[in-house]
Amino acid sequence: MTDETKDENQTLAADQAEAAATDAPAGGADEAATRIAALEEELATAKQETLYALADTQNVRRRLEKDLADTRAYAATGFARDILSVADNLTRALDAIPAEQREAEGMKALVLGIEATAKELESVFRKNGIEKIVSMGEPLDPNLHQAMVEIPSDAAPGTIVQEMQAGYMIKDRLLRPALVGVAKAAG
Repeated sequence: MTDETKDENQTLAADQAEAAATDAPAGGADEAATRIAALEEELATAKQETLYALADTQNVRRRLEKDLADTRAYAATGFARDILSVADNLTRALDAIPAEQREAEGMKALVLGIEATAKELESVFRKNGIEKIVSMGEPLDPNLHQAMVEIPSDAAPGTIVQEMQAGYMIKDRLLRPALVGVAKAAG
């Protein structure tokens, strides 16, 4: 090799080494920037997923708290519905005793006992959030009353003129609808 070719080779090698040296940091910086961008995107995705998970957890907690409160408030619904027949039977027993026999010496104690039992049962109902639905003279409300019969009457059509069976609410829910007779226009 000639000195001139040798110098050209050395210059070419030096230029390649210099180019490699300047390309390496630039290529490394691009890789680092790409890696940082990818990590920031992963971090943003992880934050978003965490926020969704927290929101979902809060929703589940609220739903469970509401279900628990409903369970506590309405746990006795089945039992209360069954006891309503006892209240109905006490009312029927009192209604079955004619007025003239209520004052008879032998019946007076029985009537007082039945009345006291009915009053105590009503007190227990109130204590547990069970209220009797007022129906007589009220307009028919299909959410509270079940119309069983239409009765010709001077009252406005749709007004309750007869109650066949009392209705009850437990807190804000219907326990049993009142069975009623509704006025219809005479004619």
